[in-house]
Amino acid sequence: MPKHLCNLWIKYSVTMNTIRISEPVVSPVVASIRARTPARILVGRAGTAYPTAAQLELRQDHAAALDAVHAELDLARDFGVDLVARYQLIEVRTRAASKTEFLMRPDLGRRLCDEARTEVIRHCAAGCDLQVVIGDGLSAAAVVVQVPSLLSLLRLGARLRGWSFGTPFVVRYCRVGVLNDVGDLLQPSVVVLLIGERPGLATAESLSAYMAYQPRTGHTDAERNLISNIHRRGVPSEAAAERILALAEKMRQTQTSGVTVKEDLAALTSACAAARPRLPGAAPPSAPPG
Repeated sequence: MPKHLCNLWIKYSVTMNTIRISEPVVSPVVASIRARTPARILVGRAGTAYPTAAQLELRQDHAAALDAVHAELDLARDFGVDLVARYQLIEVRTRAASKTEFLMRPDLGRRLCDEARTEVIRHCAAGCDLQVVIGDGLSAAAVVVQVPSLLSLLRLGARLRGWSFGTPFVVRYCRVGVLNDVGDLLQPSVVVLLIGERPGLATAESLSAYMAYQPRTGHTDAERNLISNIHRRGVPSEAAAERILALAEKMRQTQTSGVTVKEDLAALTSACAAARPRLPGAAPPSAPPG
């Protein structure tokens, strides 16, 4: 690794057969590069291993990922009683009876249980323009952090467009395929599933928005669209909401979803440019030619 780029050094002092290792000194250039990504780049080394700080961060992030997968949602504790009351949130469950079964049997997480189907029909109006569903997925932490602000933005955006906004609800032990059951039961124009992504070592708080136009039994990922990496260092809530609403509008216009429906690249660039960190002195990114 070039010394002029990294300016990382480790000072060894041998006293009484003891080697003491100081933490690497990071140059401003390296710090700027690392600020652009949560990936572990240019962290230096201590012999053939990570420096102590990098190793501890790695173990901390691995523990956070495990916690996110195994954590259980509690609506009142995680969202607050005010938000639950404001959106009249209810919780239903898929055919997976426990977190362990959910992790071992993905197929059970794609279908609502019988009690859930009855409750959804009773609680939610049918035929809405935009129906939001919240699923714990593989990261309850992502749902807790990202959903409150995103839900508010989506409801506001739907009202500004003159759309009816369905009563949102939470699905425990949820997989993406539950979209089909929601479409069968409520027959909305567009369904948005906000679901926790499988956590990595960069973040355990990343949310995905899976979307489908009039989903039905038998639909696959080919009939769905995805906006992923919704988190602080990825796609922020404001940009995610604009992308979701713009994509929903395109689905309603074309009356379809999936591989034939694409996001507008210029709009995508504009929505995300403000959230992308830049090197000092770098020019702001320009939109692609029209």
